[in-house]
Amino acid sequence: MVADVPMQYWKIKSGLGEAIPGSLLFIPIRFQDQNFAVLELGTFEKISPELMDRIGKLTDVIGIALNAAQSRDRTQELLERTQQQSEELQLQQEELRSKNEELEQQAHALEEQQMNLSAKNLDLEEIKRQLEFKALDLENSSKYKSEFLAKMSHELRTPLNSLLILSTLLMENKEQNLNDRQRQFATSIHHSGQDLLLLINDILDLSKIEAKKLRLKVEPCPINSILLAKEAAFAIQAKSKGLTFVVEARPEVRGEIIRTDRQRLEQILRNFISNAIKFTDTGTVTLQVTTSPDHKEVIFKVKDTGIGIPDDKIDLIFEAFEQADGSVSRKYGGTGLGLTISRELAGLLEGHIQVKSEPGKGSEFILILPISITQMPEGAPSGDDKPTHSVLETASRKRMVPESDRQLEYHEEAKRATEDIDPKKTSILIIEDDDRFRMSVVDTVKGYGFQAIECASGELALEILSMIVPSAILLDIKLPEISGFVLLEVIKSRPELRHVPVHIISGLDYQHTALRMGAMGYLTKPVTIEKITAALERIKGVISGRKRKILLIEDDETQSQAISHIIEGEDLDVISVTTGREALEQVKNGAFDCIILDLKLADTSGFKLLEEFNRVSASIPPIVIYTGKDLSIEEEEYLRKFSESIIIKGARSPERLLDEVNLFLHRVETLLPQDKRNILKLLRANEQSFEGKTVLVVDDDLRNIFSLTSALESKGIAVKIAKDGIEALEVVEKYPEIDLVLMDIMMPRMDGYEAMRRLRENADARIRNLPIIALTAKAMKGDYEKCIAAGANDYLPKPVNLENFNTILKVWLTRKGI
Repeated sequence: MVADVPMQYWKIKSGLGEAIPGSLLFIPIRFQDQNFAVLELGTFEKISPELMDRIGKLTDVIGIALNAAQSRDRTQELLERTQQQSEELQLQQEELRSKNEELEQQAHALEEQQMNLSAKNLDLEEIKRQLEFKALDLENSSKYKSEFLAKMSHELRTPLNSLLILSTLLMENKEQNLNDRQRQFATSIHHSGQDLLLLINDILDLSKIEAKKLRLKVEPCPINSILLAKEAAFAIQAKSKGLTFVVEARPEVRGEIIRTDRQRLEQILRNFISNAIKFTDTGTVTLQVTTSPDHKEVIFKVKDTGIGIPDDKIDLIFEAFEQADGSVSRKYGGTGLGLTISRELAGLLEGHIQVKSEPGKGSEFILILPISITQMPEGAPSGDDKPTHSVLETASRKRMVPESDRQLEYHEEAKRATEDIDPKKTSILIIEDDDRFRMSVVDTVKGYGFQAIECASGELALEILSMIVPSAILLDIKLPEISGFVLLEVIKSRPELRHVPVHIISGLDYQHTALRMGAMGYLTKPVTIEKITAALERIKGVISGRKRKILLIEDDETQSQAISHIIEGEDLDVISVTTGREALEQVKNGAFDCIILDLKLADTSGFKLLEEFNRVSASIPPIVIYTGKDLSIEEEEYLRKFSESIIIKGARSPERLLDEVNLFLHRVETLLPQDKRNILKLLRANEQSFEGKTVLVVDDDLRNIFSLTSALESKGIAVKIAKDGIEALEVVEKYPEIDLVLMDIMMPRMDGYEAMRRLRENADARIRNLPIIALTAKAMKGDYEKCIAAGANDYLPKPVNLENFNTILKVWLTRKGI
């Protein structure tokens, strides 16, 4: 209750008047023990206690009434809401019924679709089965074709092998019993055989295109370099026919660098230019290069003033061995596979070929390529993914490019590889056929600060080495065409190359053989970058020009002085000791580049000393055994575990010692005093590498046996013969004097693979360790790996190249230094 009401407070009003209340009363209205509302009363007089009591008794009634009123309001509100929801629910039920009807219709439609799909799935399953059968048939066809190509290659190479070997022997005319005309006949036979060999190789290359397995090597290619190569290759050929060969390109075009496969591009241009010269009797052959207006394409045009081609015959010339005019074919010959392969190669290079021609006035062959093509994965298919012609349809009908063109290709490629090499700076030649591994080695060599020269084959390596003498060589053993061993022997047999350090990096484990032949080191794949860097560090030490240290272990003072005199030079320090004890101390305390060891010492034997060397040092330099002791076979085999060379003291042993020391120290032979160079020249002239050697020829073809026997016997080698693997096993058991086996692969009863495995499993160490050279057809990828896995030490592709044949015989028949 408030007694003193403020003047501005609310006034009590009636029809008669208004006045400020005398007092105010605020009463809580409760319902179920909770405050529900507040009742405010105003009076003119003070409220008496009796009134207060009466009002207090009414608060419960008022609370009940107010609650009831609110409950009715809420009930009405809920009723209205329920009615609204009922109406909405009814509407939704109507919509749901409508949707249910639609869903039922859709379900019926889906059932029909499902039935249709099931029927189609059955059809698809049948088609899938048919496709699987066809795929299996195609796989079998591809397998049969591969087998056919391998056998065909072998069958063609077998008589060709005899033809080339015997014609070479006739060309050499060692007996001097042939006149010039007869030698000319032999030369023609040899060249025809080479043409046939190229025919076989080209058929196999065409099969790669057909099987979509031709690999591209995309790289930056300077246009000017390509033009210079073509000018060098064809200017003389055109001139010999009375033609003019012209190369046209603006300076800015010559300066362009396109991104493509250079080898394939040059192959297409070579086919175009060769045909142009072939079918032109007078006038000019022109190679013109331009770029498109948008600078996205490069355009090569080969124009001639030759016989031309009728419009309706242009498509025909791209067919294998076809000619637009039969009479023309009789005069000029067909186009062979050149244009067929060119069209497929153009597709691989993301380009295309156009031809314009007018009979009697000449032709224009146009190759359009993108400035930069996409790097294609291995096995990328050509343009339309359709094979052009079956190998079986073209296997018997091709005119081939002369062997001289192949050498010219190597010459051009070698020029490209060496054109940026500064001869005054350190350069490393990397010979490796695995592109990815070679590139990683190239990057490592360049990162080390050396110039890198790279090549993927032995033939190309020899061409490079004829142009430049690198500071060092990193060499793989398993190479196409000729093996790394043959290449190493060639390098170490040439005075101008003999000093070049050669470090082997190979997946084949022939470390001791390589070191004995003069390699400075050997890494077995897989290798890490750290190991390659370590090899480069060793190379750096060898080519640094520092003085080399030789440890000479000889108990005879006179012999020691004589040896020192024969090997001495300003680039050498010779440390001489007379006992094994002194030698051990020297090996423990100093680093030597070579050790010369006599087996007979005052305090120990050379055999025991070699074992001690291996115990006290993990890195032993090349060891040359120089002894007067007559060694047994067992002793010799034991010594070869520790040493690179064994020289028996005799009439020419000092010269051999000088030769071996120079080999292992990588001395530049041309810088030696003239008297020592004369000694080495005379030594090599008098060497009889094959004297007293015996070779087993295993081959089922009498022509091959005859030709190989003739070649071997002309070198003073005795020959034993076996006609299959079973006979070979019997012959090596019967004749212990056999030093080497030439093993053909494809033979009846037991093939070469099985025969080599049997020889390697023989209990007799002599037989088990016989050098075996596999004669491979060089037909299918993986042949080399199969030969090595079966036990071959090396391989020779058929037809046998006599120069490579002589070198490989020297590698495996010559016991180093004896």
